[in-house]
Amino acid sequence: MDTILVRGGRRLHGKVSISGAKNAALPIMAASLLSDGEVVLSNIPDLDDVSTMCDVLEALGVRVRRAGSRLLFRADNLEENEAPYPLIRKMRASFLVAGPLLARLGAVRIPLPGGCAIGLRPIDLHLKGFMAMGAEIRQDGGVIEAVAPRGLHGARVYLDVPSVGATENILMASCFASGETIIENAAREPEVVDLANFLVRMGADIRGAGTSAIRVTGVSRLSGVAYEIIPDRIEAGTYMIACAIAGGDVFIRNAVPEHIRAIAAKLAEVGVRVIEADGGVRVIADKRPAPTDITTTAYPGFPTDLQPQMMALLSVAAGTSVITETVFEGRFMHVAELKRMGARIRTENQTAIIEGVGELSGARVRVPDLRAGAALVLAGLRAEGETEISDVHHIDRGYESIEAKLRAIGADIERVSDGVSVSRIAQVL
Repeated sequence: MDTILVRGGRRLHGKVSISGAKNAALPIMAASLLSDGEVVLSNIPDLDDVSTMCDVLEALGVRVRRAGSRLLFRADNLEENEAPYPLIRKMRASFLVAGPLLARLGAVRIPLPGGCAIGLRPIDLHLKGFMAMGAEIRQDGGVIEAVAPRGLHGARVYLDVPSVGATENILMASCFASGETIIENAAREPEVVDLANFLVRMGADIRGAGTSAIRVTGVSRLSGVAYEIIPDRIEAGTYMIACAIAGGDVFIRNAVPEHIRAIAAKLAEVGVRVIEADGGVRVIADKRPAPTDITTTAYPGFPTDLQPQMMALLSVAAGTSVITETVFEGRFMHVAELKRMGARIRTENQTAIIEGVGELSGARVRVPDLRAGAALVLAGLRAEGETEISDVHHIDRGYESIEAKLRAIGADIERVSDGVSVSRIAQVL
């Protein structure tokens, strides 16, 4: 099992490049099921979740080929409508194949999804949308079966909450539905917009992506296309917070300023300078952060995927901060690990009160989920001594070469596999 070792106390300087967005790549990969020609996706991050989605698509009969940072898909002879449980259980995003399969083949069988254990993330909104468009839903033994024997039809679908996954699945399912589908209270995240842009490039008729009402008029076919995935705003935010917690001056290359307004605003509140520039943003942190309060919410609010990293930063702030988590009820599992490093945090239901300390201390910690893992790495950048982080496979699901990127801007960090430094072997090779 790999571990990551971080020795704190080094300021960060230089440039770091942001990879393609995981949360945009996965639904767009699933949407390739709708195409009757070749789909070529570029700026694809090299992540475990991307590999899992490739395996899911291949199991469904899609021909998948990788060429550098590009992925090529051909689903023109698609016949299989049942996704395999061993793959679906690895990653919640794999449920996104349900909408395209239902639209393309008129039926889908798919196990209930897995993924990070950060709380209940029900799929009822996905199924509600499918049923509104004419699908019949059955559940048996943990397997969902959706059937539309007469095809899907346009409908008005209101989402009780602006779920990203439900918006994406219903959006894909509606591409071949007869008539017009309106998704109300739709998610507005950049990843949803990227999916819609991709579908439009293939020939879909979609209006309103990025607003709370998306209108889709069904078409008869979607063709192959070449498309580039947007940069990852969560990865960008993570490196912005890394600079803030370690101190320094870092240029975040490829960051899209419009996508990171919320994190930039909060960093400004704690005394970090964020300067928009051509090709990215520059982050300058030259003093101890001030405290602030944060409430996570849907885009364009503060993202839940950056809450753990921000908690790591606020654990060394000069005062008391409050974080309220409104998206996932189980997203405070990193608290116990940060406390092992000397953080003073107490939780009350969905609220965390963080009393900033002067310094953190290196410790042995375990990664409970993807974003918590990033938070522990960032805490290690500030901690005195060495932080040993285990279960780092969670981090690999969402961050491409995190230790290499941090090392390139001055961090003392390495990956160790069975006691051998992977980082040093890579440098020799």
